[in-house]
Amino acid sequence: MADLAALGGLFAIAFAAATILPLQSEAAMVALQLAGWQPLLLIVVASLGNTLGAVTNWFLGRGIEHLKDKSWFPASSASLDRATRWYGKWGRWSLLMAWLPIGGDALTIVAGVLREPLWSFVLLVGIGKTLRYAVLAAATAGLFGI
Repeated sequence: MADLAALGGLFAIAFAAATILPLQSEAAMVALQLAGWQPLLLIVVASLGNTLGAVTNWFLGRGIEHLKDKSWFPASSASLDRATRWYGKWGRWSLLMAWLPIGGDALTIVAGVLREPLWSFVLLVGIGKTLRYAVLAAATAGLFGI
């Protein structure tokens, strides 16, 4: 039962970190890896949670006109403007950078605003976020010799 709770916690933190809460899923993943969890399992769980959290942002972007002035909305006007310029320059490929701590969430919202198809959104965001967690797991293993 503790195993399910640990993985569920990682999933929940990774999901929330991609939405409106300022959480650090990386810290949770590193802690579990240092506790002896298999890195591949952690990468899969964290990537799935974080990608699904980004999908939540995509849906928020679809309804942005009704939501952008809410205090809980996950991106400022300046952040959305910056992400819109980035998206305008690089198109859907900018979604590979959705893992970035500054501007990444805004990119996922802008993708919804600009009606990026959900299938390509999930594919590109999922690739970027999975690579981020894979690099983190490899760095953790290298630094701590596990």
